[in-house]
Amino acid sequence: MVLTTGCNMFRKSKKPKESSAISSEIEENFRRRWVEKRAGELAGQGVAADAARSQAESEFRERYNFSRGARP
Repeated sequence: MVLTTGCNMFRKSKKPKESSAISSEIEENFRRRWVEKRAGELAGQGVAADAARSQAESEFRERYNFSRGARP
């Protein structure tokens, strides 16, 4: 019977382990890139740089419900 059950030693786990540090880093990278892109679009439309960045941050929070406290 041992031969019919197979070897469990090399079987992959069903759920990958998540690292909160990695997911936080990915979220922050996404936020930063999205805000930079949107602020650039707004600046291209004639909005002042500070106002464009502020508006982009606000739009990001509204769109993605992103409310992390640690922001650069």
